[in-house]
Amino acid sequence: MRTAIYPGTFDPVTNGHLDILVRGKELFDGVTIAIAADSKKAPLFTLGERMELLLEATKDMPNVNVRVFEGLTVEFARKCGAVAILRGLRALSDFEYEFQLALMNKKIAPDIETVFLMTQSKYSFISSSAIKWASSLHAGVTEFVTPNVEKALMSKFSNLRSEVRDEDS
Repeated sequence: MRTAIYPGTFDPVTNGHLDILVRGKELFDGVTIAIAADSKKAPLFTLGERMELLLEATKDMPNVNVRVFEGLTVEFARKCGAVAILRGLRALSDFEYEFQLALMNKKIAPDIETVFLMTQSKYSFISSSAIKWASSLHAGVTEFVTPNVEKALMSKFSNLRSEVRDEDS
């Protein structure tokens, strides 16, 4: 089986992520979604919550599994027996960063390819950061995330608002 890993923080998973995943599944026999545990980002959702959200979002996708990893992406790809790293590109600004990562990964692991998929234009402006920001301001994000993710965002921000109110009292 020719498999790929699809790494990221997925905080939270968006319809743009899922679009890249579905299209990537057409290119490989299997895809492992690799949730990065040691990101420089400060995630809103815990690793367990992100795992749960992704498992729910992919429950009807055969040959897709979800795992958490630490360390180098290429080392995790090797552990999974993957031949490629799947990455999505939204804009030219994504390309520069992703190109640098791909070159570094190729230097470390010449046997593992990086495959870039351009996002569909309807998802080109979607980012996890923008979705979190919009959700924090009570904006609806129904068209950008799955129902379980929207529910989790509403719950998370409702709890955070409660904590702030309690601290202010």
